[in-house]
Amino acid sequence: MPTKRDYYEVLGIPRNATDEEIKRAFRKLAFKYHPDHNRNGGAEEKFKEVNEAYEVLSDADKRSAYDRFGHGGAEGPFGRGFEGFDFSGFGNIFDAFFGGATGTVRRGPQRGADLTYNIAIAFEEAAFGCEKEINILRTENCSLCQGTGSRPGTKPTKCPNCNGAGQVRRVQQTIFGRFSNITTCTQCRGEGRIITDPCPQCRGTGKEKHKCRISVKIPAGVDNGTQVRLRGEGEAGERGGPPGDLYVSLTVEQHEVLTRDGDDIIYELPINFAQAALGAEIEVPTLEGKIQLKVPASSQTGGVFKLKNKGIPHLRGRGRGDQFVKLRVVTPDSLTKKQRQLLEELAETLDPTPKSP
Repeated sequence: MPTKRDYYEVLGIPRNATDEEIKRAFRKLAFKYHPDHNRNGGAEEKFKEVNEAYEVLSDADKRSAYDRFGHGGAEGPFGRGFEGFDFSGFGNIFDAFFGGATGTVRRGPQRGADLTYNIAIAFEEAAFGCEKEINILRTENCSLCQGTGSRPGTKPTKCPNCNGAGQVRRVQQTIFGRFSNITTCTQCRGEGRIITDPCPQCRGTGKEKHKCRISVKIPAGVDNGTQVRLRGEGEAGERGGPPGDLYVSLTVEQHEVLTRDGDDIIYELPINFAQAALGAEIEVPTLEGKIQLKVPASSQTGGVFKLKNKGIPHLRGRGRGDQFVKLRVVTPDSLTKKQRQLLEELAETLDPTPKSP
């Protein structure tokens, strides 16, 4: 561990320095090395060193132990050196001393809050887009006072506590001298004005709740969880600020037979033994209606047919996905007497150990 410097040397004072001289030296060095004031490398360590020295030398018992036993005495029965030093009492002092005022200037225009609305749409509506009407409850500027909060024909008055500044300056006497601490005015809450004759409709708030019917245009290609943003349809702003936005979150209902995979559509087509073996022309559902699909002879379960541009329109870009038709050969649950007889006759002509295709 590096050797600690003598505390008197750190503060630049003689060993017989008075309490006032110790305090004066500390004030000077604390100002010089405080990290908020001095950005040079090593300033923070020097600041800690100065505080450690002052914490020991400003306490009569710790100073006496230090004078007799050195650093071991200061860290022994009377304390733990810098590690035991509590800076909480100096936080506000240093903030004010180095320009860190705790208050804020009068608040300006503030944007309104955003709103979220959930809506369910059909599978086809998500694919091709649609327009929906929704009802929302939101905060708007009072229609009587236009958001001022004052009765029509009257105006707010200047706050007498802060004289319209929205903040109050308080002077503190500290070991560093007199410092000003700026805080938000508690009477007007930083507004700088007070409503003396409130609006009877909104009771001085300047806001009221309204039920609104809004038209939402949903673009083609949206998916489950997509959000549609409506600018300016959220809560009203404060002090002349703009309103927030409305986010419409979409839930897409499942289709009876079609499933979605990105911008592609998947359809599983069930066929029987005869259709798979002999081939057939079968009706297949798509987003635009049913079409005829030609299934070739000797088709197998798992075979896939691609219907180009029959999928979901791309949400951000041109074109569409595709539709894929997967074959599934279905074994009948039960057979009539004639069907069984025909299959038995067919089985006699087939290879009993067929090879996989």
